Order: sequence, then structure tokens, then C-alpha cells
Amino acid sequence: MSDNKSVVLNAAGKNVELPVHTGTLGAPCVDITRLPKETGLFTYDPGFVATASCRSAVTYIDGDEGVLLYRGYPIEQLAKHSNFLEVSYLLMNGELPNKQEFDKFEHEVTHHTMMHEAFKGFLGGFRHDAHPMAMLCGMIGSLAAFYHSDLDLDDPEQRRLAAIRLLAKVPTIAAACYRYSIGWPVRYPRNNLEYVERFLHMMFEVPSEPLMMKPVAARALDLLFILHADHEQNASTSTVRLVGSTGANPYACVAAGVAALWGPAHGGANEAVLKMLAEIGSASNVQGAIDKAKDKNSGFRLMGFGHRVYKNFDPRATIIREMCHQVLNELGVNDPMLEVAMKLEEAALKDEYFVQRKLYPNVDFYSGIIYKALGIPTEMFTVMFAIARTAGWVSHWLEQQTDPEAKIGRPRQIYTGAASRDYVPADKR
Repeated sequence: MSDNKSVVLNAAGKNVELPVHTGTLGAPCVDITRLPKETGLFTYDPGFVATASCRSAVTYIDGDEGVLLYRGYPIEQLAKHSNFLEVSYLLMNGELPNKQEFDKFEHEVTHHTMMHEAFKGFLGGFRHDAHPMAMLCGMIGSLAAFYHSDLDLDDPEQRRLAAIRLLAKVPTIAAACYRYSIGWPVRYPRNNLEYVERFLHMMFEVPSEPLMMKPVAARALDLLFILHADHEQNASTSTVRLVGSTGANPYACVAAGVAALWGPAHGGANEAVLKMLAEIGSASNVQGAIDKAKDKNSGFRLMGFGHRVYKNFDPRATIIREMCHQVLNELGVNDPMLEVAMKLEEAALKDEYFVQRKLYPNVDFYSGIIYKALGIPTEMFTVMFAIARTAGWVSHWLEQQTDPEAKIGRPRQIYTGAASRDYVPADKR
């Protein structure tokens, strides 16, 4: 929305009046769409850190105050009172469901969990040691080949159904990728179970015996899924929107989001935490690691501390820290690497260097520890992130489809190559 304010920019010897837009919350934004036409100039913003690419009502972050809102609801309240499937409904529809609405939504998701039998053959085309994210990216993209008759993006019902299918099938596909990588038979979804528990059974249950899990495992994973469900215009969500701006089908858009999430600077951060803990080795080496992290010349940095957006604390980390300790206590896990993690957390929270710089453990630090305690292998960590973030991706994609201001994404550049020159034949070079 606009509040009738404007700023005047002097550019190319000309004063240009630019409107200022404000949202419900957050900093005002200067609308520069007229700038190129009136001045011939563009703006330069590497990483788009000072650019709003769209209007969105899905998620709001205040990094200075450590605030995260899903559709206006504080993440702390949702983490305490809600569950992942209800949060998914909220993100997709804008409001929390009543009982009838939730029951219908849960029924739809549950009865779209199966994947086509042809996927088994598709899995067999991958190397057995392929990274699960590579398989997940390819298999999600291929969903468009199975539902090509339901890809009319002008039809609201087909858009909604595609979002439901993605939310339902990504856990099934993810579990199948994992089981293929270790040589286990694919496990079909048990639709008498709830969303997260169903996924854990698809991951770990074997035909010879039922899976016995402590309730804390499903609670912890459900909480992690809630905390990872959406995070505003991050790299993967922006990728989903950029691909979506071309009119691409939702399966291609989400597959692109998975590819973006795979990067170690994004969804791969919790995997990097475990690698760092393995490098530290034992609890007795923690203080040495702390000292190296404070030495700019050491080349060593602590993974899972601080956050690009949150300049105070990551509210998700505050929530998951308590669950992390609960999981370790209730499962009675005895793992030297987890001992290193707890010792590192304790040391960093007391060290003045980290406290002054507000380098607190973030959600990636604790999520990796929980995943390991639950028996989820390191190479599946980013896949777990992708399952949760699918809820946010489809919500942003649905929102984009009805945005009257949506345009195909087409950033500009500062060209630094050679100036115009003539071709020289090979024998004269």
C-alpha cells in the first residue's frame, strides 16, 4: 500500500519524484520502477539485500528484534500450540482452519501421499550413492509428467490441487530416495498415521518388524518442520517465485527451490554444522575451536552461529534449543559428537567475544543435532529442510498466481566485458 509519501532523487541532473510504499509492518520501500524511463539509470544491489521483489502477506521477519510471523501469528505461539499440517494450511490459505476445515485438509493431504509406481523405475536410474537432494530435485520436477492434464494455471482448483499434491508427496519421495540409497525397499505411506509420524515410518520401518518410536521423535520433527516452513523471501523461495514468474508449472518451480536450498550457504548449513563438530572431534578440543574462531587468520569459523537476517537472536533457535535438550534426555543418546555440540553451545554462550557480537547458536545448529539424535543421516538433513519448506514454497507460488502486479523476473546488470569489437578470422589472430 502507498501512504502518499514520496522521495525526490537527483539523478542524471534531473529531480525524480519516487513514491514510497509501506506494508502492514516493516520499513518503507522506495518504488524505483520509473527511474530507468525518466533517467536512463538502473540501481545496483548485489544479492538483492535492499530490494523488495514483491508484495507478500505470507511471512514477516524483523531481524533486529528477532521476530518471525506466519500470517501475523508469532512463531512462538504456533510452535507451542499448533502442528505442521495446521501451519501449512495457515500459510496456504491465510487463516487458521476450524475443525471441519482442518479435517478436510488433512484428509486431502493424506490421500495424495502415494507416488506413482513408475517412480520406482525412476529411482533405479540413479546411482545408489547419489545424494538424496539430487534424486529429490529430479523426482519432484518429474511430477509434471504425471499430472500434465492438471496444469491449467488459470484454474484456481488445479492450482490448489497441485499445492496439496506437493505437500503430500514430497515426504513420500524423500523417504523413497533415502531407502533407495541404502538398498532398502520403498515403504508405502501408512495413512492411518499423522503427517510427521507417517514420514518417520516411511523412513525407518522395515517389513520384518514394526517401528517402535518414542513420542518425542515425532514431536521434535513436527516442531522443526514448523520452524522451517517459511522464512520470507530467502534464496530458495525467491527462486520458486522467479521460476513461477515465467508461468512454469508448480512442480518445476518447487524443484528449482530444492536446487537452491541444496547450497551450503542456505539449506546445507545444518549439514555443515555436523561436519564442523566432526572436525573438532571431542569435547576437550572445544576451547581450542573457540579460540581459533576468534582468530581472523585461522581460517576456521563456527558453523551454526549468527544469522544474516537476525541481528539479535534467531527466535527459532530459542524454541528449538529446549526441544534439542529434551530429545537428548528422553532418547538417552550417547554420541561423542553430540557431547561436542553441547559443550560448544555452553562455551559460546559464555564467551564475551560471541556475546558482544550476538553470535548465538541459530536454528541450523540445533536442527542438525536433533536430526542426528533421531538417526537421520547427515546427507538427509537438507532433504528434511525441503520437506518443511515445501509448505512455504507452495504458499508463495499460490500467492504469486493471483498477484496483479506480478511480472516475469528480469534483473539488470552492470556489464564489465569487452566493448564492441570486430571478428578476426582464425588465420589472422
